[in-house]
Amino acid sequence: MTKTASDLFPDHDGVTPRATRGATHATGILPAHAIRALVQDREIWATREIDADQVQPASLDLRLGTTAYRLRASFLPGPNSSVMDKVKEFAFHEIDLTEGAVLETGCVYLVPLMEALALSERTSAAANPKSSTGRLDVFTRLITDHGAEFDQVEAGYKGHLYLEISPRTFSILVRAGSRLSQIRFRRGQPSHSDAETQRLHEREKLVDGVADINGGLALSVDLKGDAETGLVGYRGKRHSGLIDVDLRDGYRVLDFWEPIYANDGLNVVLDPNEFYILASCEAVHVPASHAAEMVPYNPLVGEFRVHYAGFFDPGFGARAAGGSGSRGVLEVRSHDVPFILEHGQIIGRLIYERLTDEPTELYGQGIGSSYQKQGLKLSKHFKTD
Repeated sequence: MTKTASDLFPDHDGVTPRATRGATHATGILPAHAIRALVQDREIWATREIDADQVQPASLDLRLGTTAYRLRASFLPGPNSSVMDKVKEFAFHEIDLTEGAVLETGCVYLVPLMEALALSERTSAAANPKSSTGRLDVFTRLITDHGAEFDQVEAGYKGHLYLEISPRTFSILVRAGSRLSQIRFRRGQPSHSDAETQRLHEREKLVDGVADINGGLALSVDLKGDAETGLVGYRGKRHSGLIDVDLRDGYRVLDFWEPIYANDGLNVVLDPNEFYILASCEAVHVPASHAAEMVPYNPLVGEFRVHYAGFFDPGFGARAAGGSGSRGVLEVRSHDVPFILEHGQIIGRLIYERLTDEPTELYGQGIGSSYQKQGLKLSKHFKTD
């Protein structure tokens, strides 16, 4: 029988959680030490002990459980159903992940996660694919019981978490404990206006030069490429090999990717249903006081989707954390028609949100961060030599 939060935490004291005690701000994104406090206060719990390295500067890595369900179609449970009610209706079969299993391209899977929540009424959460997941063109979305939106966890949610997984270009090997997504916790409703972002830029220099701030900080695509090689990006090869999501530096780039080089027109044609890795012109900086997220770009200015994995942790590109500004890597997929991207075209915007207080460690500071000081960079699964 499924346990409720009250069954699991009968001695929860109901007082102000440690996540807010002593915080500089009453509202904002929770940093690493506040996430650890949520674990200690049992607002976050798991079927297996949470590993220390799951906690990132402003997010928590989520782990796959032991069972995957192959689905007929994606779904949202809605207010009158649990996720497992829908699984019983739409699942083809179960897959045991204990020793590992292949998730194939073009299929939709659902996996109950090891982590679950018993949030206070002032704490909500949002999820995103991890950077390495997005760079493999693996589409993931978090689902909650009775949820009406993907990737959103309502304030006060008490229940299990589930991950929808759909590999698009490469089939992947996963197992119980694999980490494909991450969750960020928010206390209250902090504001993040353009005026606040402008003041932050004046104080912290979010990008070199003039910042285009209008609905977030604009990022534009670099199609000039590397000065020596002219490399501007990569296009994923279909029908290539299998990728083990837990294997680092395990695969040759050219077995999976076709390099793209600059041309005289400084443009690239996005073919429908193909996947591209490109980079921003701007080297960005996320100060210790803030976290950032790449937001879906206005579909009226281009028939493409950019950036599956949108979380940028505090310290990304920061000199204090070993960076000097880091370019945003852009995961791009065209929709139904070919679309021409030109050098310098705005392709996404970063929204900066304040933390409740600064984290005890920053992105890149000895915590296994894979993409500090990055330029154009594939996921950590590929060899760099």
